[in-house]
Amino acid sequence: MPIRRVWAPRIDFDALRRELKLPEEFPADALAEAEQAAAGAPPEGADRTDVPFVTIDPATSKDLDQAMHLSRLPDGGYRVLYAIADVASYVRPGGALETETWARGQTIYLPDGRIPLHPPVLSEDAVSLFPDVDRSAVVWTIELDAEGEITSVALERARVRSRAKLSYEAVQQQVDAGTVPEPLALLPELGTLLAKRASDRGAVNLPLPEQEVEQHDGGWRLVLRAPLAIEEHNAQISLLTGMAAAQLMLRGGVGLLRTMPPPKPEAVAKLQGAAKSLGVLWPSGAQVGEVVASVDPASPRGAAFLDQAADLLRGAAYTPFDGTPPEITGHGGVGAPYAHVTAPLRRLADRYATEVCLALAAGTPVPEWARAALPRLPKAMSDSDRLAGSANRGAIDLAEAVLLQDRVGEVFEAGVIDVDDASKNRGPGGTVAIDEPAVRARCSGALSLGVRIQARLVSADPATRKVQFEQD
Repeated sequence: MPIRRVWAPRIDFDALRRELKLPEEFPADALAEAEQAAAGAPPEGADRTDVPFVTIDPATSKDLDQAMHLSRLPDGGYRVLYAIADVASYVRPGGALETETWARGQTIYLPDGRIPLHPPVLSEDAVSLFPDVDRSAVVWTIELDAEGEITSVALERARVRSRAKLSYEAVQQQVDAGTVPEPLALLPELGTLLAKRASDRGAVNLPLPEQEVEQHDGGWRLVLRAPLAIEEHNAQISLLTGMAAAQLMLRGGVGLLRTMPPPKPEAVAKLQGAAKSLGVLWPSGAQVGEVVASVDPASPRGAAFLDQAADLLRGAAYTPFDGTPPEITGHGGVGAPYAHVTAPLRRLADRYATEVCLALAAGTPVPEWARAALPRLPKAMSDSDRLAGSANRGAIDLAEAVLLQDRVGEVFEAGVIDVDDASKNRGPGGTVAIDEPAVRARCSGALSLGVRIQARLVSADPATRKVQFEQD
C-alpha cells in the first residue's frame, strides 16, 4: 500500500523567485522616499474620524486597503461609507518610488511571503487602515434605494479612524450567531441584495475556491479554501464601488475601465460538458450564473467545475479613454461598466483611477500626472498580471509535484474537466481533477468530457514542477 503523504516537510520557493526574476529589496532612493512620506505630516482632508469604520480581511493581512460602515436610510435604503487607503498622497509623481511601483505593478503572493507593491513602511504602517490611529483615506459615500439601485455617489479625501481589524472567519462566526457588530450588521442583507441584482443583469459571479499552499505541522500542504459567505458579501461592496467609479468616468469622459466581453456560446457548451463529468446538475434552460450559484465551492468536484467555469471570463482588459468612451465599456463578469479603485496598496492602477474619480466628483481638472498615466497602465498591469499568475501557478505546481512525488504508480479516481483540441497535435489527452490532494493535472488517453476515470500517476517531478497522469 503506497504511503499517503498529504503534506511535505519542506518546499523551497526560492528557485521560483529566481526563475521569474521577482523583485527583492526596494531601491534605496525609493525606500528613502517612502520613509520620508511616512514620517511627514498627514494630508489635509475632511474629518471623518467620528465614523466607526471597521476593516475585514484575512486574519494575517497587514496591508488594509478598505474600511467600511453601513447604515440604513430613513426610506429603507442603504448608505455605504467605504474608506480606501489614500496611497496617492504618499507617492510623489515622478519620484523614485513611483518608478519602482510601475516596475512592480502589483503585490505578488507566494506561500512563504509576498513581494509588495509598496515598501512595508507605507503598505503595512503609515497608509494601512489599522484601528485606533488616524489615517488618510478616500471616502466613498454611496446611497442606494431599498431595491439596491444607486441614487447618489460622493467621494472626498478625509481623515478616518478604524475601530477594529476584523477577520472573515470571525465575522462569519458572528453572522452565524447573530452578533455582527453594528458597522457590518447590514452586510449580509445588502450583499445578498446586490448579488441578486447582479444575477438579474446577467453577471457571472465565480466564487472560486483558492488552491493554496499553506504551512501545516512544520511543513506544507495543498488545500482548497472555499470563500466564506461573508467574503462574497464583502466583495459586493467593492464591486458596487467599482461600478460607481465607472459611472463617474463615463459621465466625465475620462478614465480607466476594467472591461471584458460576455461569455462565448462555445465556452458555455464546453462548461456544460464539464458539468456532466463532475456531477454538477445543469437543468434545461438554466443560465450559467444560476448553475454556478448552485455549486458548492467547498467540494473538490464543485471547485473543479468553478475552475473550469473561469474559462468563460476571458479577455479582461484595462481600457483607458479620454474623450470618446471605448467601444466596449462593460465587464461580462460584473454585468455592467466597472473600474478598479478599491485596492491601491496592492494594485497600481487603482491609485490613478481613484485620482480621476476624485477630480470628476469635485468638478475639477484631472491631475495631469494621473491623466497622462492612463494610456500606459494597460501594459503595466498586463505585465504584472502575467508575472503574478506565473508565480501563483508555479507555487501550486511545485507543491503538487512535491506532494505526489512518492505516489507515482498509484491510481486515482478523477473527473475529466477538459479535453485537448485535436488540432493541436499533442496526442489524445486532457486535464483531470483528483479529490485528495486537490490537484488538477494533464492526463494522456482517449478522454471524454463527461466521464469519471481511473488515472494512474506516471510522474511527479518537483524540478520541472510537472505532474502527469495516464488513463488506467
